Amino acid sequence: MTEHSRDLSRRRLLFGGAAVGAGVLLAGCTSNETEPTAAQTKGADAAASGNAAPGQKVVIGFSAPAADHGWLAAITTNAKAQAGAYSDVEFKTVEAGADAAAQRAAISTLISQKPNVIVMLPHDGKELNAAGLEAMKAGIPVVNLDRAFPDALAYRLQIKGDNYGMGVAAAHYIVDQLKAKGVSNPVIGEIAGIDSLELTQERSKGFADTLAQSGLKVSNRRAAEFTADSGQQAATSLFQALPKIDAVWNHDDDQGIGVLAAVNQANRKEFFMVGGAGSKKAMEDIQADNTVLKATVTYSPSMASSAISLARLIAQGKGMSDLVELQVPKEIILASETITKENASNYLKLGF
Repeated sequence: MTEHSRDLSRRRLLFGGAAVGAGVLLAGCTSNETEPTAAQTKGADAAASGNAAPGQKVVIGFSAPAADHGWLAAITTNAKAQAGAYSDVEFKTVEAGADAAAQRAAISTLISQKPNVIVMLPHDGKELNAAGLEAMKAGIPVVNLDRAFPDALAYRLQIKGDNYGMGVAAAHYIVDQLKAKGVSNPVIGEIAGIDSLELTQERSKGFADTLAQSGLKVSNRRAAEFTADSGQQAATSLFQALPKIDAVWNHDDDQGIGVLAAVNQANRKEFFMVGGAGSKKAMEDIQADNTVLKATVTYSPSMASSAISLARLIAQGKGMSDLVELQVPKEIILASETITKENASNYLKLGF
């Protein structure tokens, strides 16, 4: 999900990756939708030069879990639309299947078709590490998207959001708000995502570490599954455990829909909440200022657009135009920003 020009520039590593290359602009999507609305891209200018100009034809293989979640839906939509913006890219999607084993089988089939590069968002980075190694050994560069492979030999480029930084940003906002309200010994709740994923563990660690710097800690933590239903269940359990709460960080805005439903059901509005990822619905709620949700920290699916742009450059043997180096970097971690009522209008167009 990027906008304006296709110049691959460091200046555009903004808003959790809101642009390395030409881009995709999504309208809103919530977890109640199976797919986001149509993406928009700006194609390369006919007179474009440098990295944006048509070059060697490349085939980019792509695999990501099914779009049963607003953020994942945006990942696939962004990747397809970004690839479509390039006349020199053939986009070949393979279904990820229901689990890691199915995705690995699909990747093996894709490898046999010998694409120039593979972009993969794995069900689980650790379990798909072998698929990355298989492709790399076959001479096919792998762009590992979002869920990290533990083995550096399994990927040519790893691009992801700053999961630890999300926790840091959420904690900073909560600490600042509690100080402004003069709250001492606050009760802080946390509704995490899927606990088995390293990204969830990193988010929680960033949150806990930053709270600890101010002498604070999480009073109660519940894990959900990045869905509205699981968010409602986790929040209900949290409310039962804590009769009074001052602040809550919910890791994911899609599951946040369920959290807000639980808030209304339990009539628990004595606290404020910070969300995660940056959905359009969350931004609208923050802007309207009529719920406990007062901020969200970004983890943008625009990283899929950036992954396709960078995969193209890798396949064509090019580097990023504003870097001195002649090759695309090995790793890119995109920053997490804090969206509040004051700046939500600037970010609405980037919501998923």
